[in-house]
Amino acid sequence: MKRLLPFALLLAVGCGTRAPTFPAPPDLDYPIGAFSLTERSGQTITDKCLRGQVWVGSFVFTRCTGPCPAVTNTMARLQADLKDEMKAGKVKLVTFTVDPARDDLKALKEYADARQADPAHWLFLTGDEKTVHRILQEQFKQAVERKLGPDVKPGDEFGHSTHIVLVDKNGVIRGMYEGLPDENMPDGQARFEHGLQHLKLRVSELVK
Repeated sequence: MKRLLPFALLLAVGCGTRAPTFPAPPDLDYPIGAFSLTERSGQTITDKCLRGQVWVGSFVFTRCTGPCPAVTNTMARLQADLKDEMKAGKVKLVTFTVDPARDDLKALKEYADARQADPAHWLFLTGDEKTVHRILQEQFKQAVERKLGPDVKPGDEFGHSTHIVLVDKNGVIRGMYEGLPDENMPDGQARFEHGLQHLKLRVSELVK
């Protein structure tokens, strides 16, 4: 009589190596509170303007030579993947500059246009640097700082979070996700993709 292989081994033999599984990011409950900033169009955007819609926020600056382009590329992916929800008025993308002193309305518009950011559904916000940094640190729970000293290189003037945040219809942060793969981890790309899929799943749940 033939000895039966364990079911787990049969799976491994029959289907090849299993894809790694990762824990889902925790569901958060961080009310953002009030803020008022200026969009690239010149329009004032407050937290109340975004109520009733699910939105995803990111934090970059236009002259960044570090991770910002990758984070913005992730937002561009979301713009494509969530286009139906965005056209229905259920979802928005919101990018905050961490370098408001140089990222004026013109700079933000040029940056957004170069990435085909739909002005109706993907906002770019700026304001006073001290105010923006306080909002990011205290209300969004994200790290941001201006680097000082003679060794600071152009395009690397700010240290800041590369997370993207998921905000529900009531202005409450419900999740934080990696904005780009962690190149220092062997499974960084897989973890990033898993997080992005989870984010889109949570968007679908929150828009209902």
